[in-house]
Amino acid sequence: MLTTGFNLWPIARNCRTSGCALLLMGVSRYNGNGRLIIGARSLHNGPGGWYPDDEQIVVKRRTSSKAWLKAHRDDPYVQRAQREGYRSRACYKLLELQVKDRLIRPGMTLVDLGSAPGGWSQVAAGLLKHRGRVVASDILPMDSLPDVTFIQGDFTEQTVLDQIVDALEGQPVDVLLSDMAPNMSGLTAVDQPRAMYLVELALDMARRVLAPGGAFVTKVFQGEGLDTFLGDVRHSFGKVLTRKPGASRPRSREVYLVARDFQGR
Repeated sequence: MLTTGFNLWPIARNCRTSGCALLLMGVSRYNGNGRLIIGARSLHNGPGGWYPDDEQIVVKRRTSSKAWLKAHRDDPYVQRAQREGYRSRACYKLLELQVKDRLIRPGMTLVDLGSAPGGWSQVAAGLLKHRGRVVASDILPMDSLPDVTFIQGDFTEQTVLDQIVDALEGQPVDVLLSDMAPNMSGLTAVDQPRAMYLVELALDMARRVLAPGGAFVTKVFQGEGLDTFLGDVRHSFGKVLTRKPGASRPRSREVYLVARDFQGR
């Protein structure tokens, strides 16, 4: 289904076709070169309802949007997520990082920034095996998950930050996760500064709440400002690795930083 508008959750909720895909179109424009720039979010109908996909898109007119929808439906990670009951294909990025880096163990306290639709929180809670705590936050709504406390709002606002801290109940954070990304315009000169701003906010949050020796995992985009940010991260962590999970689309500039052994601000 392809449609335009903003408040389309009722339409999505009423569509019951398994595996059906919905593309929410926001404000769009032509940039003069035949490219239609769309602020868009895709949704797939998985177990428990509709869930947004984890990437924004730029498409070329209607034919390309249809091609993107087909590619999305045929994506093996999308299909696997639907079969295995995960909320998004992004789950497999964290699962791969877990295999490589052994980040999460039962008994830990975690914060998940940019958590909607809940894929990373779902994985993290499963790895904790009912022993530990996950506090998730996003400006978008997120359906509830067992063993996850969700706080909707902008964590850079003091009232929301206070709610996150209160939900931790005095527990230092062992791992801070951030899969945040801005709404992409398709213009690197615009998108890259926005993305860097978000990861800088996530790093500031990590420095505030992480326990000594804690870990910080964040999505970043290759481009201007990343090298400077990497240097900043290395000032606070003993070990910093760059990962490109298999579930991350090859054409995407996204990579993940895994920073361990928090040394303090």
